[in-house]
Amino acid sequence: MTTATNPESTTLTKEAQGKDAPEDVYVPTAETLEAVLAPGARPRRPSALSASVTFGWRAMLKIKHVPEQLFDVTAFPIMMTLMFTYLFGGALAGSTTEYLQYLLPGIMVMSVVMTTMYTGVAVSNDIQKGVFDRFRTLPIWRPAAMVGYLLGDMFRYTVASVVILAVGLILGYRPDGGVVGVAGAILLLVAFSFAFSWIWTMFGLFLRTEKSVMGVSMMVLFPMTFLSNVMVEPETMPGWLQGFVDVNPVAHVVAAARSMMDGRTDGGEIVWTLVAGAVLIAVFGTLTMRIYNRK
Repeated sequence: MTTATNPESTTLTKEAQGKDAPEDVYVPTAETLEAVLAPGARPRRPSALSASVTFGWRAMLKIKHVPEQLFDVTAFPIMMTLMFTYLFGGALAGSTTEYLQYLLPGIMVMSVVMTTMYTGVAVSNDIQKGVFDRFRTLPIWRPAAMVGYLLGDMFRYTVASVVILAVGLILGYRPDGGVVGVAGAILLLVAFSFAFSWIWTMFGLFLRTEKSVMGVSMMVLFPMTFLSNVMVEPETMPGWLQGFVDVNPVAHVVAAARSMMDGRTDGGEIVWTLVAGAVLIAVFGTLTMRIYNRK
């Protein structure tokens, strides 16, 4: 079928087209191209904050369309709280209610920190689908895609913290620190989890599969969360294990959150947690972007 063309558009001669070229060859003119291009000035390049927030909103939309992603920050924290409260409460404290006063801040930290690994899983999944190939071609701040993942996950961390607190209040937990202490503990935990998640974004970039990311994450998270002060006082542990707890970042986050929720804020533990978070971002954020730029 021959398409009617503008005589002014078919400007190539037979010699220029070649001897075997068809008679009617459509060659667009400058006026034709201008008609299909978007008019007006080219949009400005988005700022780093704008690009990061946009990618964060993308992560939120994924939760909207696949609400099952919230399972790990709703059902999992409830299960952990109930299981450890009634499993160890009577044996360790003689009363589940008394043990809950000690346990709940630790379980909150433990549950949120363990969900940080899903950031690396999401990164690995998008790489396998080829989504990052498109991101790399966009004229945006390079770390925006990674920061967006973490901004979206901060919502999930907050949800997990609120769910655990609600369950604890139903079971009889009463924070002496009041609303201010609880809010401060949650903010500190979410900030540290944001920094801690950079470790898993790095693993998500260079490990080939989601299962590999989850396997490595569990190998790191289980010792850090269980060999800590989440469930018992470090003084009851062997000396060599106490040494590990003393340098375990998760243990310091638990101590800081517990002190704030109990109404006896420990400034030293809070500063230790904030400094550890800054170091994690500086080290693993830099490594993540170096891998991302070279991948």
